[in-house]
This record gives sequence, structure tokens and C-alpha cells, in this order.
Amino acid sequence: MPTIGECMKTYELFQSITEQLQKAGCDSPAFDACCLFEDIGGFPRGRRLASDDSTVDETTADAICKAAARRADGEPLQYILGEWEFLDLTLKVGGGVLIPRPDTELLCETAAAHLRSYSEPAVLDLCAGSGCVGLGVWSLCRGASVTAVELHDAALGYLRDNAARYQEAHLTVLQDDILAPKLTYGTFDAILSNPPYIPTADLPALMREVQHEPKTALDGDADGLRFYRAIAADWTAHLNRGGLLAVEVGIGQAADVAALFEESGLQNVRVFRDLGGVERVVCGERQ
Repeated sequence: MPTIGECMKTYELFQSITEQLQKAGCDSPAFDACCLFEDIGGFPRGRRLASDDSTVDETTADAICKAAARRADGEPLQYILGEWEFLDLTLKVGGGVLIPRPDTELLCETAAAHLRSYSEPAVLDLCAGSGCVGLGVWSLCRGASVTAVELHDAALGYLRDNAARYQEAHLTVLQDDILAPKLTYGTFDAILSNPPYIPTADLPALMREVQHEPKTALDGDADGLRFYRAIAADWTAHLNRGGLLAVEVGIGQAADVAALFEESGLQNVRVFRDLGGVERVVCGERQ
């Protein structure tokens, strides 16, 4: 790392940060460095940092270096930046909430396709976390009325912040345990969830970045299916006729979850693959 000073060149700092992140084992060091320069340092998006001959002031360079050190230690880039893009949304994220991922966009798109013929569908988002699923469906289906349910205080804070960020969505935020609900719920045209689904024994082997995310959003009990059992058994009754139940699942879980849906009486149970070819979303309809 070059000595930080008033005359430090942008390209020198960028190359140094990129090398630091590469040595630390980051999967996309140049991309991460660009994000830090853009969001922490205020550099315009798309600027050619690797050949930028301008100088970086000491305060800006110090802020970028501190953020890079956090990233090199394994802290997720999204937490350092404080927000992340999901579909056409920009959502606030940080310690205590699951990071929105592109895989989850498929869940929103599947629900939006089903709801296309509805003018004002009622949607329930269980284990809502940041609110990415509920807000994502709203962004694709602007007439939707969404209720988002989250139990844990830290995640609930981000959910409320994101609901306030997109006030036009009129997202209703509830704190409740979907495994033992205390509140009373009506019926919905779609019930969606990206619940915890990692088997408990697999948690220690997760990537170091994922280790920073809350265990409460990851741990799906011994076989990873605890929440799917509860959703299939207890929440299908809250679907309107023709309503859709759709969930995100982990690798290798689709067949088991589809079986749970069929056992609960859902019809037209289907599985959708994400862009990587993984069976990622399972859905069924109440007849």
C-alpha cells in the first residue's frame, strides 16, 4: 500500500486496493475496489480508475483504505456500502439483515407473472428481512398491496427503513413469528417467502462473507426444511382461491418442498430454475 498523501494518484490507490483485495481472497477485487471508490470516495460511476492520473486527497484516500480493510477482512461489500440494488430498487442493508441477491429476483418475477391479471392484488411476504421480496413484487406490479412480516429486531429496522424509502409502495410492516404467529391475518392473492433454508450442520462451511450475515436468516434447522413445513401446513389457508404460494429454496431442496406443497393440497406445483440452472423457486396454487 503506497503512503497516503495529498499528491497520491488515483490509479496508484486503485491498483493498491485491488491487489489488497485480491490477496485477501475476494472473488471480484477490481469490482469491489470500483464500488468503494464510487460509494465511499465519491468517484463517478464508470470512471477509468486504473488509468486515472488525478490526485486523491488524504481524507478521501483514508476513507477508501479503511473501507478496503473491512472488505479484506471478509465483511460483505453490501454492508460496507450500506445499500444494494435489487431489481430496480436500491435497498438499505447492513449487519443483522440478509443481503438481497439476484437469485431472489426470480421469486419476485414468478409472483408478478401470476398477478398480472389482478388490478390490486394482496401480497404477503413472510420472513421479509430487508423487504426485497415484497418491495420487488410491488416494483413489478405497482397495484399490489404488500404486507411484510419479520420477527427479528435488527432486520426489522432495515425493513422499516426501506418501506419508508419507498413510501409510494404503502408497505405494511408487521413484527411476528411465522412459526408461531400471534397476529391475525386475512387472505392474500400471493404468499411469498425466502426463509432460512441452510441445514444447521452446513453453516460453519459457508463462505466467510456469508458468515457475517445473521444466523437467524440462514439456519433452516437440521434438514433446512423447517420453515417450508410451517409455510405449507399453516399458511396455505391464508391464500384466496387461485392464489399463489411461492418460495425460494436452496440447492437440492426443490423436490422436497414441492412434495410439501402437494401434500398441503396446492395444485399446479411448479419449479423454476435461476440463471445458473439451479432449481430456485417452488410455487403452487390454491384451487
